[in-house]
Amino acid sequence: MSHDLPSNTEGSSAPPSAPEWGKATPSPEERIFLAGPRSRWAEFTRVLRIGREFIHGFRSLHFIGPCVTVFGSARFTEEHRYYQLGREVGAELARASFTVMTGGGPGIMEAANRGARDMGGPSVGCNIQLPHEQEPNPYLDRFVEFRYFFVRKVMLVKYSYAFIILPGGFGTLDELFETMTLVQTGKIHDFPLVLMGREYWEPLLEFIRETLVRERTISPEDASALFVTDSPEEAVAHIREATRGHPELLWRAAAPPNPLLGEKRLQHEGAGVQGKDTQHFPPPGMEP
Repeated sequence: MSHDLPSNTEGSSAPPSAPEWGKATPSPEERIFLAGPRSRWAEFTRVLRIGREFIHGFRSLHFIGPCVTVFGSARFTEEHRYYQLGREVGAELARASFTVMTGGGPGIMEAANRGARDMGGPSVGCNIQLPHEQEPNPYLDRFVEFRYFFVRKVMLVKYSYAFIILPGGFGTLDELFETMTLVQTGKIHDFPLVLMGREYWEPLLEFIRETLVRERTISPEDASALFVTDSPEEAVAHIREATRGHPELLWRAAAPPNPLLGEKRLQHEGAGVQGKDTQHFPPPGMEP
């Protein structure tokens, strides 16, 4: 189920709770799941719930169009140079006809969604269920929530054609290195990984080049998977070149969305649609 939320894009910046964004969820499901073995029946029913959540993600994101996900810290305010860089990145992606997807929070996430909105491009947020006191940023056309963090991670990779990684903390590093591992092991192909903010990332890049490669824990080819730049134009040009001719970028679903399955095309404010759409899981009134 989805419902429209009021849109307010005037003078928004990271709220005081930004450091806590996404650090907690009202649902105990994942904590219980990871706490160790449970009864056979409990494990079986949990598998059904996880499968149901995957289907929710497939149906919510199937029609959002070619998408690039932008990662970065929730802690940067509107005045910070990295916020401004994120906004420029979102705008450049929208100019290139990509849907911009983020975690939907403040900081760099807000900046990228805001940049997409500036250009009239589609803007999506995708995160775990949030505590009631936390709200997604106001520059989203659709916000999709999940109970399980690992389901969200799968959706970001499945529906993105590239990741752009701006300065961030553990969550940002987690997404970066997990995706590099998927590339290294051949699970995904032709998936650009762009690091932006060369000064911020230089110590990490030096560690990769001077320690990991030198000690042969990775190969030089593994390190070359990263494209580093401070230019939004270069970042998007690299993505366009790397994904040129990608069969799925040329594919458009022939069948229309089925409302009975919770499907609908992404409508965004750039197309004259007001408000934003929130896809909850499970839908209200359908708790197991």
